[in-house]
Amino acid sequence: MSTNDLARGHSSATLSEASGLATALCPEIRSLWAGARLCGPAFTVQGAGGDNLALHHAVLQAPPGSVLVADLGGARFGHWGEILTVAARQRGIAGLLIDGGVRDAAETEALGFPVFSRNNAIFGTRKDFHGVFGHPVKVGGITVHTGDLVVGDVDGVVALPAPDTQRILDRADARVAHENELMKQLRDGRSTLDLYDNFKAVRAVTTR
Repeated sequence: MSTNDLARGHSSATLSEASGLATALCPEIRSLWAGARLCGPAFTVQGAGGDNLALHHAVLQAPPGSVLVADLGGARFGHWGEILTVAARQRGIAGLLIDGGVRDAAETEALGFPVFSRNNAIFGTRKDFHGVFGHPVKVGGITVHTGDLVVGDVDGVVALPAPDTQRILDRADARVAHENELMKQLRDGRSTLDLYDNFKAVRAVTTR
């Protein structure tokens, strides 16, 4: 197991709260298919809306295990589909996070390839813009750098800055341990109001 032990199994919500930073992408960025989970270091791609040539080049350039993080300006075109999914899987790419449209949802799910996008669209694309790679991009309102840790699940997506990842994961571990103790007390008959100060302590884990 790699990528910080697959982000130690924490949800995007837990990681967002534990970060104490602006790490959560806007809620419009959602998984293409139910149950998809994204986890890996970002490889950033600046493309152009309605043009998917940059994504073809990115599949060849991205290291195995990385997540393609592509800024397509939120454009409602089918920038990604089954053919690119097969190519990406063959190259060992861990998934796609794209601020733009994708298509071929059923085929992508059948291949088990995690895709998180702003929209689904079937409009075709041109192939003119080569793309810019490895530079910061803005996806879902958050600036993402190559190497940042991207985690996506049913709740949403977070992008954790690479220099802060270890600290955030440690805080997430502490937060989950504290929440587990609170839930044990709730099952033993305590109320949430009884435990209000303890709930505040959970929040303190993420801000101190």
